[in-house]
Amino acid sequence: MTGQLKRLAKRVAIGAGLEASWLIASAGLMREARGRGVVFTLHHVRPHVSQAFEPNAHLEITPAFLDAALRRLTREGYRFVPLDRVPALLAEPEGGRPFAAFTLDDGYRNNLEHALPVFERHQAPFTVFVSQGFAEGSHSIWWETLAVLLRSRNEIRFDFGGGRERLALDRPQQQWNAFDRFAAYIHRTDEARAVAAIDSLARENGIEPTEIVRELVMGPGELQWLARRPLAALGAHTISHRALARLPAAEARIEMQVSADYVEGLTGIRPDTIAYPYGTPQAATAREARIAGDLGFSVAVTTQPGLPAAASTAYLPRMSLNGFYQKRRYVSALASGIPLKLMGR
Repeated sequence: MTGQLKRLAKRVAIGAGLEASWLIASAGLMREARGRGVVFTLHHVRPHVSQAFEPNAHLEITPAFLDAALRRLTREGYRFVPLDRVPALLAEPEGGRPFAAFTLDDGYRNNLEHALPVFERHQAPFTVFVSQGFAEGSHSIWWETLAVLLRSRNEIRFDFGGGRERLALDRPQQQWNAFDRFAAYIHRTDEARAVAAIDSLARENGIEPTEIVRELVMGPGELQWLARRPLAALGAHTISHRALARLPAAEARIEMQVSADYVEGLTGIRPDTIAYPYGTPQAATAREARIAGDLGFSVAVTTQPGLPAAASTAYLPRMSLNGFYQKRRYVSALASGIPLKLMGR
């Protein structure tokens, strides 16, 4: 089975699970699965522009869907809370209204342009996690670079470690295959070197990766303006957005600490929340949770699906508002916790 077919099969399976979860929740069953609340992950919030090759479509939702999600949660009795209040809420006696906290990773400009007005309309607090290298334009976002590069060329040549080879890019399937190979290359080799090699390839083909970052990500002035909005908070997201678990402990610690220093320098307030880059079990482990605790972070979030618990605030799961599943009933399904039970978690 090709990578594209595997992705399609996974999407169909997840969609079916969400449909089943919504039906179960609508019937009033498995109410005990809901838990105390939910923390949602978002990335881009912007009007959708359809393209034949969209490797990052899962990372974006529309402003209309965000608005619908907030309306749905309000109707179901959720209270919207800042992320840094989650530990205190989890320590309270059970029985209160469920809570929902919203987080947005990487600091995209559309968070300010499109997400902020929606959150303000619903009086919903939110946290934007800032990577210093992205905000300063000193580090590229490899998945965004690849999306532009692979769409714009009929072929490229690259050395994945066995010699320079040609990759045909005439069809979306070939573009997907190439994207998968680059992603695997980044995650199996030294990440900084791999990203630098992709940046060089992009420049060979007339694409400047840091220009993509500056176009997509808020700069320091915009972040400062956003941080002054009553509902907004900034959290740490490392310097370079590398998988921390693959770094030596001292380097991972520096990435986390300097990122907090950077946010404090922008806002005058030291962040007590951090998001682990990628947030997978391979990218963030118990070691990173211990470092986060040592550095004084009260909340550290992964991208692993789950509902928050008092014992896991240094390794908090989140539920993704994913671009492939932009239906109001799926928001209810995710918040219900039932998909987790169906997955055996």
